[in-house]
Amino acid sequence: MALPVFLTLNDSIFEPFHCMKQLYIFFLAFFLSVSLLAQSDTSMPRIPAMRQLHHDYIIESLKKIDLFYTSSDIVGKQNKSDVDSITLSIRREIEKDSLMSQNDKFKWLRSSNDFLNAFIEAFQTKQIAIEKLKPSVLAFRNAIQLAITDQSVYSVFAENELVICNLLIDNFGLQQNAGLSRAKDLIVFKYCEQHPENILTALNKNPDNEFADTLIIKAAFADPEKLYNYAAAPNALGKKIQANDHPLVKIIAQLSVTKTGRMYFPFLDNLYHGNITLDSITPLLTDNNSEKYYQLLVATRIEYTKRMQIGDTALLIDVLTAKLKLKAIELYINEINGLHDVKDLKIRFKKLDSLSAQELYYLAVMGEQEMYTSSFVSGIYPRIFQKMLHPNADSLLLSLNDDYFKKFIKIAATYNTLNDLLLKMDSVSSVKRMQHFVDGLEHSNNLEEAVDVADSYASIYKPNLRTLILQEVQKELNRNNVSKNNRGIKIYQLMQDLFLSIDTANHINLALKLGIAPVYAMPLKRLQDSMGRVVMQLFFYGDKDGANIFSAFVEGFQNGKWKILFKPEWVEISSRKGVPISIFANRPLDAEKDQDDKAQIDLSDYLREQNIQPSIVIHRGHSYYLKSTIEKLASSAQLVILGGCGGYQNLNEILEICPDAHIISTKQIGTGVINKGLINEISERLRLAQDLDWPSLWNDLSKLITKPKLKEAFEDYIPPHKNLGAIFIMAFNKMAL
Repeated sequence: MALPVFLTLNDSIFEPFHCMKQLYIFFLAFFLSVSLLAQSDTSMPRIPAMRQLHHDYIIESLKKIDLFYTSSDIVGKQNKSDVDSITLSIRREIEKDSLMSQNDKFKWLRSSNDFLNAFIEAFQTKQIAIEKLKPSVLAFRNAIQLAITDQSVYSVFAENELVICNLLIDNFGLQQNAGLSRAKDLIVFKYCEQHPENILTALNKNPDNEFADTLIIKAAFADPEKLYNYAAAPNALGKKIQANDHPLVKIIAQLSVTKTGRMYFPFLDNLYHGNITLDSITPLLTDNNSEKYYQLLVATRIEYTKRMQIGDTALLIDVLTAKLKLKAIELYINEINGLHDVKDLKIRFKKLDSLSAQELYYLAVMGEQEMYTSSFVSGIYPRIFQKMLHPNADSLLLSLNDDYFKKFIKIAATYNTLNDLLLKMDSVSSVKRMQHFVDGLEHSNNLEEAVDVADSYASIYKPNLRTLILQEVQKELNRNNVSKNNRGIKIYQLMQDLFLSIDTANHINLALKLGIAPVYAMPLKRLQDSMGRVVMQLFFYGDKDGANIFSAFVEGFQNGKWKILFKPEWVEISSRKGVPISIFANRPLDAEKDQDDKAQIDLSDYLREQNIQPSIVIHRGHSYYLKSTIEKLASSAQLVILGGCGGYQNLNEILEICPDAHIISTKQIGTGVINKGLINEISERLRLAQDLDWPSLWNDLSKLITKPKLKEAFEDYIPPHKNLGAIFIMAFNKMAL
């Protein structure tokens, strides 16, 4: 039952009540109303018939708001009763005002109802909470009291929060008020304070805003790169930015009109604080000085991480890190990878000769996903300590403020240099480092550090080191149980189960224990569609290596067991006998013209149109193409072969698309011969109606690979049952549901 909200000649207060609770609420509202009417002017003046309809509109709007409260919300209904009283006083004052014209009385009654309707609409669209009703109506009353006497309403906007200001700004009765223009500027300011990421978008529409200069300064700190983009625009906002006198804005504005402005961005914080000048950076932007540019990036990163230890985060540190990674790969990793066939290590790694231990360290942690095994083991890692007067891992990490030390330990474990790294530390320190490697994983924003620990454990073979890590995991699990940190409990419980499962003597069935699909085998039935067919999709890329890789792939199926059909943009390969298998692979057309990308898209579209769902997806290309493959990855995939480094980001993205997929990856860039052998072995087993038993398949492949170099490369391939990082992500996501 809707409560009566006003006492007028036209309002009935007598309705049946069926319980004491309703009676209590009624009398509460009744006495509040009576109390109001008992003030100095004890009754509503007689309402002329020509305005009665406007009063009725207000009453109906208040009744609609009544429906927003639950029957048990006593506090809410008390506030609503206050709102009814405030609204009644507004109506009464309008009617009592003998100096107000008839037209103005119509205007302010209509304005009152418009305001209530604005609140109703905002509430229904979830833009405002019901708790804001009373302060909203109070703000409206204050606004019209000022407006009626031709005073500026700006102070009301200044005193109230954005959501209430938004109700007032479009109100019918306030549109001619002298303070409205400034109030609109204030609303933009309040909005930008709540959404600093949208400051420049808002100012682009309102460049003459009263607070533009203040907001531009806020934008400079919130998103310097975005300000850089707007500062170069030949429009009103661009000119406004260029004219701003704030030191940071001036630097960004100056850079925005240069061709190489973004190259200075990694050093923006030091530029702003006067620790470095633009003129000192400019000479380093040439190709001849690219190494010095990389060295400045490293020095700046070390300085910034030291500041981070005391809670001072530099501007654009993420931009610095991204540029550091780009230059590490572009200038060094690609070159030493490309010389992997050169036997003379002095020639292969000559590019590294002028780098310090710290600069070599950042090559490793930044180039992790691109770095060949030999590039790290034979080149970067030994040279780090050769460059040190006293080769000591503790002093190295101390000089780096422990930046990325967990990542470095993970890389060392992956490439079997962890034991050597720990021997280069004090024995007590090495234990503490490994403990710290494992602890506090629940505080990370994502699972990357936890996945690194999981991947590292799979690469550690020394029993005492495994025992140490497992003990620390159990210790962290107990700590999180005590503190009741659910995220930490999930991470460490899962990690404990994974690590214990490595020892077959523990007889842990991971699938049963973790509630995930079996990881030791991929059943044929899981790969077959409704017609009993297994569908594979391969992604090839049209760079200089793509054509050779593609030719070798097709050659592997040129026998009596398979039928090959060439089409303009792809090839279709199908089994002639045995289990029906269909393989679709795009042709490696010209990458520079994006023809390979078009072929992949057209093939994926064709498969969708024909309702053909790939259960196996294979990436055949360099790791920098992997993102493109993942973007086109079919959600039906049950087995994904990367042919390149997995890494947390890649594994996580794949498992978001295909939550139960088995993933095969390698610690280094994929080897064409091994990839070809792996694909052929999987295809043949499936054609012969065999399940893919991973330990058995891996054992058979290792026997076929006899050349020392290939054997070493194959050891870097990670089968699904040993891909602890992927299993960790898969199981954690299941636990999180």
